[in-house]
Amino acid sequence: MSSDPGEVTLAVEAGVAQVVFNRPQARNAMTWAMYEQLVSISRQLSAERGVRAAVFRGAGGQAFVAGTDIEQFTAFRTGEDGVAYERQIEACIELLCGLPMPTVAVVEGWCVGGGLAIATACDFRLATPGAKFGVPIAKTLGNCLSIQNVARLRAAFGAQRCKRMLMLAEFIDADEALACGYLHAIDTPDNIGAAATALTQRLGALAPVTQRVSKAAIERLATHDLAASDDLIRTAYGSNDFHEGVAAFVAKRSPVWSGQ
Repeated sequence: MSSDPGEVTLAVEAGVAQVVFNRPQARNAMTWAMYEQLVSISRQLSAERGVRAAVFRGAGGQAFVAGTDIEQFTAFRTGEDGVAYERQIEACIELLCGLPMPTVAVVEGWCVGGGLAIATACDFRLATPGAKFGVPIAKTLGNCLSIQNVARLRAAFGAQRCKRMLMLAEFIDADEALACGYLHAIDTPDNIGAAATALTQRLGALAPVTQRVSKAAIERLATHDLAASDDLIRTAYGSNDFHEGVAAFVAKRSPVWSGQ
């Protein structure tokens, strides 16, 4: 892991919160500390009724968030470590989904794994033409997502695109993400900041209570009454393939999958 742990920052101006994932030298890959900062920021924003919209953006222009920093998984030993991790991530994503104000993700470049979960937790997404969306864990780590995050991806992309991302390790480009409704709009790197400002201004002029209850209803429809999935998470994170995937990534070699 890079010696720079990165940070997630919050600034509020004129009723709009700006949340920045700031670890550009690692494509804004999330450390445990960054997840904790995101949780703290989400709790703070949940109590800020004066904030009318929140914008989430990665620093550096090359990535939104390139997932969780994989080297942190070297400490995992059993499937229970995976269950605890996915519960931690899900608690963070639930806070994002539950924010009372509309949220906008500005995606430049890579939006991967946990980063895709964060972007999907936002209400609207803007992207540059070169943005890529995916969860290539079938190619890299051999782990899995929580069933709640799979449900959100299915609601946002459709089941078949989820299978392409999760089972074929394919990336969805910006044009396809726009066509399927995942993106609100595509804009150039020079203009996307202005596009985000224009969108937050539109959102800020509308009824906050309607927005709040509508987004809560959509989230409930996506994730309500889901089947238990700890057994699936335990199987993935407890597998030899997961440990092989982490070791191969850290050693910068291709993993050799055994199916065990």
